[in-house]
Amino acid sequence: MILERRSGARGHVRAGRIDSRHAFSSGDYYDPQWMGFGALRVLNEVMLEPGASLPPQRYANMELLTYVLSGALVFGAGDIGLAEAGDVAWVGAGHGIELQARNASVDRPVHFLQAWIQPDRLNARPGHARLACDAAQRHARWAALASPDGSEGSLAMHHQQAWLRGALLAADESVDIALDPARRYWLHGARGDVRIDGRVLAAGDALGFAGEAGTVRITGAGGAVADVLLFELPG
Repeated sequence: MILERRSGARGHVRAGRIDSRHAFSSGDYYDPQWMGFGALRVLNEVMLEPGASLPPQRYANMELLTYVLSGALVFGAGDIGLAEAGDVAWVGAGHGIELQARNASVDRPVHFLQAWIQPDRLNARPGHARLACDAAQRHARWAALASPDGSEGSLAMHHQQAWLRGALLAADESVDIALDPARRYWLHGARGDVRIDGRVLAAGDALGFAGEAGTVRITGAGGAVADVLLFELPG
């Protein structure tokens, strides 16, 4: 099964100085046909205006991944600190944690993706970490950004057999996905255009693969470098 989720079909919520688009139901957006994809429960694209912040929220039993596309984000709990463009932050909410994030700048917006992944165990001890990503490590190749055990220099999520990988593709550069039918894969176009098996995906578009086998090739298709993210999840 291959699911297609186009950017314009996502939920759109504007609340004050927060603008968000939702691949799956969350917050003020609800669609019973889009309640998640396997263990991937939420994938939101968020824009915070200068000086704006997300309201404090209590989380439990969820692995939270934040990928900054532009600008800088400050987390108001723990010592995650400043996450800048290209960085990934992980929060394992475990038995409960309160988290707030705000735009670090008073004169420019911050643009980021936030994913929630359901853990494979409940009420674990909370944890958090941040990864400053080297763009050169993702040029025309997959780089591990988060994994269960921190392999390849990635963030260690510990509480789910899930991986987040990222690649940067200039025009005609390619990476492959070797699909295991026992796993699920969610491919999200963060920036730029790519071609996949006759489809063109623009920024915000996504494909989900479940029960599929074989190899899928993703190729940069525009003048700007494309930034693509791949969530590999339990089946």
